[in-house]
Amino acid sequence: MATYDDELTLIEQVYGSDNIGNQIPSEKKTTILCDSKSVSRAEFYNAANNGMKPTRIFLIHKFEYDEQQKVEFEGKRYDVIKTYKVNSEEIELTCQRMIGNG
Repeated sequence: MATYDDELTLIEQVYGSDNIGNQIPSEKKTTILCDSKSVSRAEFYNAANNGMKPTRIFLIHKFEYDEQQKVEFEGKRYDVIKTYKVNSEEIELTCQRMIGNG
């Protein structure tokens, strides 16, 4: 049973424009509650066969997720590499740790 004791920040890439019309990227961050868990051994090895390295799974409420591709958890950034609809109310985000500036 999910406890939703942890905070997860969803990061969305948004674009504005400067005074001469150039597109300027920025981030919109939304903090939500989640249940964080480790990736199973089987899932890790199956993903590794496809060149991915999942490190965390976050269980969140489906209505809070809007296809964001980056998240932040405990000061670390992750790429969302897979989503899985658990039931009509919850979704799992399988994520891998971002390398570099992220």
